[in-house]
Amino acid sequence: MRRLILIAVYLLFPVILLAQTGVITGKVLRADTKEPLAKVSVFLSNATVGTTTSEDGTYTLRGIRPGQYDLVMTSVGFEEQTQQVLVGSQALTINAELKPQVMQLGEVVVTDNANWKSNYAMFLTEFLGTSANAKQCKITNPHDITLVYRRSKRTLEAFSYDFINIENKALGYRVKFLLKSFKSDKLNNLISWEGRILYEDLPGSEVQKRKWEERRQDTYYGSSLHFFRSLVSGNYAKEGFIMNILARRPNPERPPQELIQRKIDKFQMVNRDSLNYWVRMYELPKYHETLYRQPLTPDQVVHTTDRNGLFAIQFPECLYVIYTKKRETMDFKDIYRPLDMENYETSVVTLYRPYAVFDNNGAIVSSRSTLFEGTWSKSKVAELLPVDYVPSASYTPPYLK
Repeated sequence: MRRLILIAVYLLFPVILLAQTGVITGKVLRADTKEPLAKVSVFLSNATVGTTTSEDGTYTLRGIRPGQYDLVMTSVGFEEQTQQVLVGSQALTINAELKPQVMQLGEVVVTDNANWKSNYAMFLTEFLGTSANAKQCKITNPHDITLVYRRSKRTLEAFSYDFINIENKALGYRVKFLLKSFKSDKLNNLISWEGRILYEDLPGSEVQKRKWEERRQDTYYGSSLHFFRSLVSGNYAKEGFIMNILARRPNPERPPQELIQRKIDKFQMVNRDSLNYWVRMYELPKYHETLYRQPLTPDQVVHTTDRNGLFAIQFPECLYVIYTKKRETMDFKDIYRPLDMENYETSVVTLYRPYAVFDNNGAIVSSRSTLFEGTWSKSKVAELLPVDYVPSASYTPPYLK
């Protein structure tokens, strides 16, 4: 793999510390009085490692899988503190001082119960998904979520001041999700969210735990987490992945999505001919696309960086990723597939920046740098695995045997 010196990484990650032993210790104080703070939640976001501070403000996190994480410290009445840490060669000691939270007047959201129920139903569909896993998920404190639907823009926004507690009985996790922002854009068919997540194993019998592990592995294999790990391990082809370049050009015959939707709304009840015209515009492909069938190798797109354990992925146009060990069960209108290609799971990756940075865990750590379409876009919260998840060696899905 070629080496890429990432000067921009210093801007993306202003505080990056190294550790390899998997232990982080420290002490949390009040910033104003310098007194110890007890019962502060201290955890690695998107992982299974977390604790609370003791009466003297100290904490210890153990058993950390190497990789980059957001170390989060949060307590009611205090400003959250987040620090990026890279688990590498040395143990870490990270002390912190939390500032008392100053209450600020923000946008006042007024909604009646009927609106909240309809907005919440929409939120569940977009946030948890509609899969078999999603049907086994339950949010136990739904009214801690603030929901805002903007009809003119067809967007649903959500956030929470405290943890959203999710019981995922499909994968066997209790998920604590501090939702900073969530947005579902129906016009452009885009969903994005930002938040802090802590995973805890649900209690269960040995039989139940085996079933959870089977589902976790079924979710893991073919996922973006699996893909990026395979690039680092060198087992990319053996793991069943193929990469190609997909070139896209906007279809000049298709009007902007927002205009199409506005016209459909306007003519829906008054002019069938005009409605039919704009429906035809909606059904036109968004792009003229060319798939270059020559497979890429990892060294063509992945670069080591000047920071141990961090890698950069960079490619022209879009990256077309095929997973040959599973077949796709959903028809994606905007995913190009040649007629002679097998119906394998396929994802398209678009970069919002010149490159995206990921770590040994297979997690992308440069925020808002990538867009996933196709198979990987199906993975809502119900399908999310912690970034420190490792498949059990005692079970292998039937399709991998």
